Amino acid sequence: QVQLVETGGGSVRTGGSLKLSCTISGGAFNTYDMAWFRQAPGKERDFVAALRRNSGGPHYTDSVKGRFTISADLNTVYLQMNSLKPDDTATYYCAADPWIGRNFQERAEYDYWGQGTQVTVST
Repeated sequence: QVQLVETGGGSVRTGGSLKLSCTISGGAFNTYDMAWFRQAPGKERDFVAALRRNSGGPHYTDSVKGRFTISADLNTVYLQMNSLKPDDTATYYCAADPWIGRNFQERAEYDYWGQGTQVTVST
């Protein structure tokens, strides 16, 4: 019954910023671990960032360190994206799980997913 809905995607120029939001319902929001993944056309869905509320965090993939920030409040997880590049173009997905440990970068470890929001970065 847990549901995740992403918003905030759009089209920006290189160097621009976007803030994604993921609204969560039906679960224990203050104890779930949260993450963002992204998938470009023809590629696999890859890890971007995770907030491990019960076991430490946040964590980021190397390509977004210093540019992206993951945060959360009671019922929403956010991804602030600055200094965007064309390689950031993808559909961004929010994910949640009651408890994620050292396997936080693995897609199969998350029980709940949103429908995705499109981010396009042009040159």
